[in-house]
Amino acid sequence: MDVKSRMTQSQKMMVFVLSMSLYGLATLFTELIPSFQIGIVELSVEYFLFIPLTLAMLFDPLSAALGAATGELVFSEIMLGQFGGLGELEKFLTVTIGVYIAGRIVKDPRNRRVVAAASIIGVTVQQLMGCVVDILKVQFAVEDFEAVAGLPESVFFTEGFACLNDILFSGILFCMLPAMYLVPRLYGKIEPLLGVKPRDKETQLEGGVFTPKNIALILAGFAAAIGAELLASGGYELIDWEADWAGNSTSIIVGIIVALAVTAVAAGLIRSRAGRKASAEYRNF
Repeated sequence: MDVKSRMTQSQKMMVFVLSMSLYGLATLFTELIPSFQIGIVELSVEYFLFIPLTLAMLFDPLSAALGAATGELVFSEIMLGQFGGLGELEKFLTVTIGVYIAGRIVKDPRNRRVVAAASIIGVTVQQLMGCVVDILKVQFAVEDFEAVAGLPESVFFTEGFACLNDILFSGILFCMLPAMYLVPRLYGKIEPLLGVKPRDKETQLEGGVFTPKNIALILAGFAAAIGAELLASGGYELIDWEADWAGNSTSIIVGIIVALAVTAVAAGLIRSRAGRKASAEYRNF
C-alpha cells in the first residue's frame, strides 16, 4: 500500500470527523453516568479524553484536538438544546490545547511510558487552565465564590482540590490508562486505512512541543479562553441559547443516534478508501 509520511488535508479532515463524532458520542454517555459523593470527594466521570488523545498520538494532533472540542460543543451542548455563547469558548480552547500538547509529545506511539506521561500531561494542562480561569472569575469579582462544606473557605484551595480530584480520577482512569492500552495496540493497524505511514523516527512531527511558535499559540489560546470566560460571566454572552427541551433524555438519545450515524459514515468512507487502495495495489502487482 502506498502510504505517505505527511497527511493530506482530506486525511486530516477524516481524523477531525472521527474525533468529533467519537468524542461527541462519549460526552453524551457521560451525561448518563451518575456522580458519587464520598465525604468531600466527588467521584464523577469528567470526560473520556482518551479518544482524542489516542487519535492525536497516532495521527495529526491539531485535527484530533479541534475535532474533540467541536464534538463536545455540537453533541454535548447544541444537540442537548443549550449554548452558552462566549462561555463555551473556554472549554473549547483548553481541550484543544491539552490534546494538542499530548499529541505533540509522543514521538513513538509504541512507548507506553511516553504515552502515559503525555496523556496525564495533556489532562493536567487542560484542568489547570480551567482551574486558573475559575479562580480569576472570583478574583475579578465577576462570579461569586461558593464555599464547599468541609474545605477551607479559599477559592484557591477549593478550585485546586476540584482540579486535583478530576486529574486523579477521570485523568488516570478514563484518559491515561485507556490511552496506554489503545495507542500501542492500534499502532500500525489503523494508519494504513487512511493511507498514512505510522509515526516513527522518519515520520515523526517536525519540531517539539515547546517551540516559540507553539508557545505563542498556546499562550494566545489561553488568553482568549480567559477573556471569553470573564466576558461571559460578566454578562456578555453574545449568544446564550437554551431550548425548552434542554436536558431532556430524548435529546440525549437523539444526539447519540446522530453521533453514531456520523461515526458509521466516517468508518465507511475509511474502509472504502482502504479497499480502493488495496485493489489498486493488487492490479499493479
